[in-house]
Amino acid sequence: MKSFSGKVAAITGAGSGIGRALSRALAAEGCHLALSDVNTGDLAETVRLCEHQGVNVTSATVNVAKRREVENWAKEVARDHGQINLIFNNAGVAHAGSVAESSYTDYNWILDINFKGVLYGTKTFLPHLKEAPGGGHVVNISSIFGLFAQPGMSAYNATKFAVRGLTESLRQELDMEDGDVSATCVHPGGIKTNIARTARMDESMSDLMGEETGTLTANFEKLFRTTADDAAQAILKAVKRDRRRLLIGGEAYAADWMQRLMPAGYQSLVTGALKFNRQRQNTARRS
Repeated sequence: MKSFSGKVAAITGAGSGIGRALSRALAAEGCHLALSDVNTGDLAETVRLCEHQGVNVTSATVNVAKRREVENWAKEVARDHGQINLIFNNAGVAHAGSVAESSYTDYNWILDINFKGVLYGTKTFLPHLKEAPGGGHVVNISSIFGLFAQPGMSAYNATKFAVRGLTESLRQELDMEDGDVSATCVHPGGIKTNIARTARMDESMSDLMGEETGTLTANFEKLFRTTADDAAQAILKAVKRDRRRLLIGGEAYAADWMQRLMPAGYQSLVTGALKFNRQRQNTARRS
């Protein structure tokens, strides 16, 4: 897809972060928008920021964990816009906690949003993309944690690895069809969004990492260096170039190379570094 002008893009999680940045960037290129989020106030602000660009902007409150809501939204988008060229499955949440202490409720919550939400968006919008004049593209947001795993992030890792597997399989199927629809899997590193602040963090993380949960959240946020606007521009460039995989940020490239060079060995490096930090924190508290 060489141009977004005159196309129609559906975006989940459009109320903030990468979703809002994608909305604004696409509107600036003349792309019509169908935006969704669970937070109506944030969603309305994104609409306000985009509609002055002279494109058609519609919005809907959608919980991507509810398949019927996603299906109803897709029907509304097709009716209101006449076609759908792009689906950005961007909505997501985070959870941190050990496997032993995290509840099944926690796992089901994040699986429903991060994986099933992407699955519903992909399958529901795919027929519309195949029918759209000008071609179509599926963009699924995975993560740096869809490339390598880390202690305390099993639930998040599971969902992001699943998104990667789904998207890479889909891309190969679309290649075999020789049609006008393609797919890209995106692996952002530390992006300056609210995801760490709104994450669910089990108290088991304090024992695992040797720091209070509030401190852990603050430290995670310090690692976020890439802006949502920069991430959005990188994603749109990847779609135009029809890339299969997009890594965003130095952290993502480092993680990718680490697991390529040491597919199993990287785990010892990660746990060694985290154990050292935990010992250092414990020593500092005793002194």
